[in-house]
Amino acid sequence: MNAQQLVDERGDLWLALAPLWLDREPSERDYAHMIEMIEQHDMSLKELEWMFRLELAPVMARHQLSIASEWRKFDDYALMKQLVSHNLRLKGWRRKSWALFSGLTTMMVRHRWVELMQRLMVTRGEL
Repeated sequence: MNAQQLVDERGDLWLALAPLWLDREPSERDYAHMIEMIEQHDMSLKELEWMFRLELAPVMARHQLSIASEWRKFDDYALMKQLVSHNLRLKGWRRKSWALFSGLTTMMVRHRWVELMQRLMVTRGEL
């Protein structure tokens, strides 16, 4: 998969989920937008969990740990470059390493992710 394919297939979903890592709680509008984007991609809960752990969290957690990071809003272009770069390298031992350490990279936003998944299940009539 090349960079353009990643942007086309995942870009809007990645950007929609990025507010999970901001310094503020996501708003109702944020959650509604996230669910709308998830539904457009028609992913299972299991697929979403692995996307969250492997594709997003390793990049987004760095923003949380950075002193100079943006906390109110991300620069979408810069963020997309980071996400694409990470995901192009996400093979073999890197993928296994991130899977192993994904608990650490998702820990700070797990409560928001759980909230989003509960809202998604209600939307899908699964809860």
